[in-house]
Amino acid sequence: MKKLIKGLTASAAVIAVFLAASVGFASYFTPNSFQVAKGKHLIWNMDAVSLETDENEISANSVVQPEQSYSARLMLYHVVPIKTVHVNVIKDTMLVPCGTPFGIKMFTNGVVIVGTADIQTADGDKNPANESGLRVGDVITAIDGKKVTSNSEVGDMIANGNGKAVRLTVKRDGQPLTVPLQPVKSETDRTYKAGLWVRDSTAGIGTLTFYNPATNCYGGLGHGVCDSDTNEIMPLLNGEIVPVTISGVARGQKGVPGELKGYFSTDSAMGTLSFNVTQGVYGLLYAAPKGKQALEVGMKQDIKTGAVQILTTIDGNGPQYFHAEIEKIDYRDNVQTKNMVLHITDEKLLNATGGIVQGMSGSPVIQNGKIIGAVTHVFVNDPTRGYGIFAENMLEVSQRVKAQEKAS
Repeated sequence: MKKLIKGLTASAAVIAVFLAASVGFASYFTPNSFQVAKGKHLIWNMDAVSLETDENEISANSVVQPEQSYSARLMLYHVVPIKTVHVNVIKDTMLVPCGTPFGIKMFTNGVVIVGTADIQTADGDKNPANESGLRVGDVITAIDGKKVTSNSEVGDMIANGNGKAVRLTVKRDGQPLTVPLQPVKSETDRTYKAGLWVRDSTAGIGTLTFYNPATNCYGGLGHGVCDSDTNEIMPLLNGEIVPVTISGVARGQKGVPGELKGYFSTDSAMGTLSFNVTQGVYGLLYAAPKGKQALEVGMKQDIKTGAVQILTTIDGNGPQYFHAEIEKIDYRDNVQTKNMVLHITDEKLLNATGGIVQGMSGSPVIQNGKIIGAVTHVFVNDPTRGYGIFAENMLEVSQRVKAQEKAS
């Protein structure tokens, strides 16, 4: 009997440890919040984890107003509670999937430091930027209290200061700093220099993800526009988007990402550029896309592994649908862009591009008639695979564009 009791006790301990580990694992890899359109029932199952509400909450869900919220429980095996989650009720939104290429012209809010350099002086090589503690990625917003927005302004103010020390107002990791800097005279051209390489603008090509006919707002790229040297998101001052014509494709291969080749069709803007953030670029379109039907937005709880379609443009024939599949989904709230692992399976697309290539970022992903996300990144060592972002993450940012417009 004692052996039996010991055996049962040991088994119970093992089960308790297993359940505790399972609950901890499930809690970490599941979201703390969900979004659901008004009038829709929230149903979510992920392996052994389910989301449950009681009868009162379910009935309340049918009458709850947009912008309100309620609570639900995540359950392990429908028995063990994992955690309580927030359910936000939002307005039912229909978005037009685009898949069209567009050009980005943006000017930075300040100038970005992309490098430093030694200056040859009468006393030997010196590097004023390094000596002052400036770093690559810092954004210079003012010199001696005067706002600067271009490379030429920074160069002129340093060169014309006759060697006088200056105070730079700098943003580093979003925080303002004041940095003193002592320019030095170059032996090469006899002018004063700071030893800085800076950038005030950028341009590139991406893909529009969606257009919201209710607000005229768009979302694109699914990731921010980053500086090529610092890999930091460029701080946006202003900008615009323009039409692009795709003229060719450089196929992707293992170790070498491919690229859509194209050019700006015209200098006439097709929309504003209001946000450049982690989740992409956003603004207002001046005209609605023609001949495209709006689709329902699929929230993360609607997304499953398996077959999807990607809408993208790889030639002069405009947007086309190609087959792909979702291999993995990351539901965690703190993951803002790399929410899905996508695998291109369409032979036509594979033959033309080798898979996902640069310029396809923002291509909408469709599953079960809903727009659920966008392509964002390619795996360098396997161009047939890449990451995607949830559509709801992009929708949340795009809604701020209209709010900002109203505020201004």
